[in-house]
Amino acid sequence: MLRIIYSIFRNLIRAYLVPLVHYVALHPDKFTVEQRYKLVRHIAKVIAKTSRVKTTIYGIDNLPSEGGYVMFPNHQGKYDVVAVVVGHSKPCSLVMDYERSNLYFVNEIMHLLEGKRLKRDDVRQAMKVIMETASETKEGQRYILFPEGGYDRSKKNSLYDFKPGSFKASLLSKTPIVPVVLYDTYKVFNRNSIRKAYNEVHYLEPIPYEEFKDLKTVEIADLVKERIRLKLDELDSMYSKNCPA
Repeated sequence: MLRIIYSIFRNLIRAYLVPLVHYVALHPDKFTVEQRYKLVRHIAKVIAKTSRVKTTIYGIDNLPSEGGYVMFPNHQGKYDVVAVVVGHSKPCSLVMDYERSNLYFVNEIMHLLEGKRLKRDDVRQAMKVIMETASETKEGQRYILFPEGGYDRSKKNSLYDFKPGSFKASLLSKTPIVPVVLYDTYKVFNRNSIRKAYNEVHYLEPIPYEEFKDLKTVEIADLVKERIRLKLDELDSMYSKNCPA
């Protein structure tokens, strides 16, 4: 909370961004997808800079150069979407929990991204969102979808189970799955501190449709989770050797 307050005060001189975002969100037809995403990415970079956050991006070359795909990151906190967007130059959208998507300013960002709002307690609505996501991904759209469904402030770099239904969008659209590893992003807003926070985003090699087309969604969830877990373990091992207790 302290870092959020600190960032708000530092951004008072950029207060013009609030009505600008509101205007663009209300008039999406006046702006291209690229223009709207550029604005969202600018805001993400401003948040990172004024919150004293350094996000290092790895694996950009792993992102498919053509066609749609869904990125599946592990989830650690409020900064996670910002971290992914900072490193992702091409326009992408977001599937987000319905209640959180309606928070002030988040709602406007969702409009800019044409994001999907998923009600986790409404199976029919959730399936409709997944079907729409699959259809748009097949047409070339890119999405961010957190398969854990939420985050725990105490979770840090550990993982919870991935929800199998999250992967139906990739299975139905026959498009690549891009596992994304977020490392130490919990340090940004989950700690009551304004000390400089360092974190990393790793875009892993895509999993082509041919590799998971014959798997059940439960098996796909385990496959993606394992690849993310292996990278997290690798990073933990590397940093523990560099910084012995």
